[in-house]
Amino acid sequence: MREPAFWRTDSERGSASLTRALLSPLSALYAWAGRRRIARTVPHETFVPVICVGNLTLGGTGKTPVSQTILARLKAMEVTPHALSRGYGGKLKGPVAVDLDQHSAGDVGDEPLLLARSATAWISRDRPAGADAAAQAGADILVMDDGHQNPTLKKDLSLIVVDGVAGWGANRIFPAGPLRETVAEGLARADGVIVMTPGPDQPPRYRALGLDTLEIPVLHAWLAPTGAAPVGKLIAFAGIGRPEKFFDGLTAAGADVCDAADFPDHHPYTASDLGHLEALAQKHDAALITTEKDWVRLPADWRERVATFPVRAEFANPAALDALLQRAVDLVPDDR
Repeated sequence: MREPAFWRTDSERGSASLTRALLSPLSALYAWAGRRRIARTVPHETFVPVICVGNLTLGGTGKTPVSQTILARLKAMEVTPHALSRGYGGKLKGPVAVDLDQHSAGDVGDEPLLLARSATAWISRDRPAGADAAAQAGADILVMDDGHQNPTLKKDLSLIVVDGVAGWGANRIFPAGPLRETVAEGLARADGVIVMTPGPDQPPRYRALGLDTLEIPVLHAWLAPTGAAPVGKLIAFAGIGRPEKFFDGLTAAGADVCDAADFPDHHPYTASDLGHLEALAQKHDAALITTEKDWVRLPADWRERVATFPVRAEFANPAALDALLQRAVDLVPDDR
């Protein structure tokens, strides 16, 4: 979905305020249902520790790149991590291990295909069943991409990722705002917070985000390109939570972006979409470029025609991240 403008402002004037007021009864119902589910659910405890990389808002915050970095750090700690995802946007219910040669985004979703490049990745609508399958297949530890509000699986380390620019938006619960639950309730179940900013020279606004007095670790991270931007004129397109982050990142890397097109998050590209993008490229005599997440959703015959701009999550204090992860690593059974 494409997030509405009133999600991203806390102004108490104008149509945004009126819209939020009209939606507030539905927000109260949504919040009540979430609290009730968490209170009434007995979490399943699988055979290995579970690290949850979640967020408190709808839309993109950088969870998947953070999960990829965590998978790499865990490997450096000499354990075998597997990734676990619901498989949003895919038709398979799972549990099933993602096969990069056999599965498409239509089968398992786009994010699991990215995670599978870093480690064995599983998709499962039933998180406990997916966790058990991964553990039985040899995982020492699980990294669950999203699921902070899903109480069905016991989490040993819960990390919240927040976009340092967008923050909590209007600070209202869905549908009046982007929050899945109140910030206070979500942080109360967290073991650490990761604030994503545009770069290392832009520190988080801790006080504005309400994170300056937290007693749990608050880490600073950003998305950094893994290589140089392509040379020449580019038409950039993206269907992610906040496409402007991708466009701004390309520009900051020195790319010549002459036009851009944004689509809703997880958008399945149609022949009409691709024809429009091709026409834009021809008009500007430019090449097409997109995110890795969008690239895996393109038809196979289009992937050779579109460049990607890979990024990874980098941390201002990697040692602080390792210290958090070590809490979960210490729980790995001795017989694994």
